[in-house]
Amino acid sequence: MKSPTQFLFQQKHILLKLLIFIFCICSINRNNICCNQHFATPSSFSPSLKQLKLEGYLSFEELNYAAKDFGNRCHFFPLAILYPKSVLDISSTIKHVFKIGAITDLTVAARGHGHSLEGQAQAYQGLVINMESLQEPAMKFNIEELSYVDVSAGELWINILHESLKLGLAPKSWTDYLHLTVGGTLSNAGISGQAFKHGPQINNVYQLEVVTGKGEVITCSEEQNADLFHGVLGGLGQFGIITRARIALETAPKQVKWIRVLYSDFATFSNDQEDLISSQDTFDYIEGFVIINNPGLLNNWRSTFHPKDPLLASNFSSADRVLFCLEVAKYFNPEDTDSTDKNIDILLSKLNYIQSTVFLSEVSYVEFLDRVHVSEMKLQEKGLWDVPHPWLNLLIPKSRILEFAQEVFGKILTDTSNGPILIYPVNKSKWRKGTSMVTPDEDIFYLIAFLPSATPSSTGKDGLEHIVDQNKRILSFCEKTRNGMKQYLPNHKTQEEWKHHFGPQWELFARRKSMYDPLAILAPGQRIFRRAAACEQQ
Repeated sequence: MKSPTQFLFQQKHILLKLLIFIFCICSINRNNICCNQHFATPSSFSPSLKQLKLEGYLSFEELNYAAKDFGNRCHFFPLAILYPKSVLDISSTIKHVFKIGAITDLTVAARGHGHSLEGQAQAYQGLVINMESLQEPAMKFNIEELSYVDVSAGELWINILHESLKLGLAPKSWTDYLHLTVGGTLSNAGISGQAFKHGPQINNVYQLEVVTGKGEVITCSEEQNADLFHGVLGGLGQFGIITRARIALETAPKQVKWIRVLYSDFATFSNDQEDLISSQDTFDYIEGFVIINNPGLLNNWRSTFHPKDPLLASNFSSADRVLFCLEVAKYFNPEDTDSTDKNIDILLSKLNYIQSTVFLSEVSYVEFLDRVHVSEMKLQEKGLWDVPHPWLNLLIPKSRILEFAQEVFGKILTDTSNGPILIYPVNKSKWRKGTSMVTPDEDIFYLIAFLPSATPSSTGKDGLEHIVDQNKRILSFCEKTRNGMKQYLPNHKTQEEWKHHFGPQWELFARRKSMYDPLAILAPGQRIFRRAAACEQQ
């Protein structure tokens, strides 16, 4: 016979089992209620997409190109590619996806010239919009007191350069590579050697036209719909697809004096760079790069540059050394050659470079701005362009740059044979406030761009695995030392990592997402927000 205590315990045990059983039944029923809305696969919506009335067209075949980008490491095939002929095509398509609502995980990504690094412009089983197909509106110039050009977001910067030069004008701020779309660079920032003077490209746009994640077409600027305007600039495509931009212009020069000088001491090199970007009388373009154990350096320059003193330069050796190259440029017109030369001599006299390492070149303005494309064509001829590009772009505060350089250049990285390493400072005071672009918390910070190319199938130092491991070691050092680093063209895998990236800006970023793209339809390749699914909505 059981004791009263044993009997009570047994009854409680049975009651507990019964409660668990009821809870499970309720959970199953609740899930069934949710799933009764039928969570559909993206492909099941192909028929409805095909019925959209478009000026352009949707293609459900030949999808390979939309599953590839410059990084050449991520390959996610979409359901279809939209080739729009008008903004209405983009708006109608996104409205259709939004109207379907949360019963599918169909997403939409805008693809420019395909220079993303980690699949950011891809959409697995979603829709990819070929923005280069959007040629409306045609470029329209205003050359009155405020000079600007209205362009389609699918236009390449190189085309804007050529067209604006016909009027003696040009955009103020550039990227180093011009065969990129306007919408692509404005969704990130657009940084180059002019940023210290004019800010990045997101600083030099007056107005945007944007299609939101609801399919709304909205014109925005500092004065009109400013929240969307600021959010989209540097917003990684999260709040809307830029379809038109009004780009600031200035009077264009005809020629460029292009100069390189070398340093063996990083502190001296960085001090000179910082002095130059802070001076009123300075160069028009200021960048730099790192050279580690490159014995053929000077010979590689001879096709473009000539040494100021050939005898001294011939005795200089770059083998087994870590060197830092200051690269600067002065814009001018032919009639001002003499005064420009004198000004350059004065500016160089204030610097502390190795005196035997002054290398000079004079090129046209177009040749200078399009310089990277020349290298691209040479690599394409050799079949070395369409290879993996595990690039890493970092922004490091001025106060931590020396520590970073001492650890990375010569220790983590023992040579630069896999590709260039750019390094130069910019002034945060020149950057537009309120955009989604995230920078370190100091007025001066450095862009360090590691730009390697990996040799396919290689297991050596030029292989993808080795280069990726180097990148991880660099990121680990930044995390360990808490040096305030931020990634440019960021690549994070989890929302927690993104929250850390945005820091105090995350709340605003998330609010804008819920306002302009509440179903998280846009730019899934950034991996910031998950597409809202039916059960999640319930």
